[in-house]
Amino acid sequence: MAGDLPDYYFRIRENGAVVFRVDTENRQRRIDMDEIATVNVKNGNIKPHGDTALSPQDMAAIADWLAARVALLAQRDIDDIHRAVDYLNLTTQWVQTKADDAALESVTDPLLMAMHDLRSALVRKKAERLMKDAPKA
Repeated sequence: MAGDLPDYYFRIRENGAVVFRVDTENRQRRIDMDEIATVNVKNGNIKPHGDTALSPQDMAAIADWLAARVALLAQRDIDDIHRAVDYLNLTTQWVQTKADDAALESVTDPLLMAMHDLRSALVRKKAERLMKDAPKA
């Protein structure tokens, strides 16, 4: 198993991870994980743990993980939005086929407000994109 282990382990936490250096080169052949840093995904900050001095190899591994994590989280955001579109379609189907008056009364106003807010934001952002892409006359 020791040959298959990565050099670093990233314990995911909210807004980032705690970084451990994985060590199996000891007399007991145990897996030791030494905490070396914390990483903040939102601002890219990397803080060494205690008196740890991060090597260029440590920094490169952390930077690679950070780039991959940011890309993964961005992809998840898009997936969530695609799911929201599906939920809107399923909600429309529910309204058309299954909803009774009491259920509709409980969801109509909050749904209309959320959809109005979403539509306003989408229209504003689309107009900004169109204005940015429009040729200067």
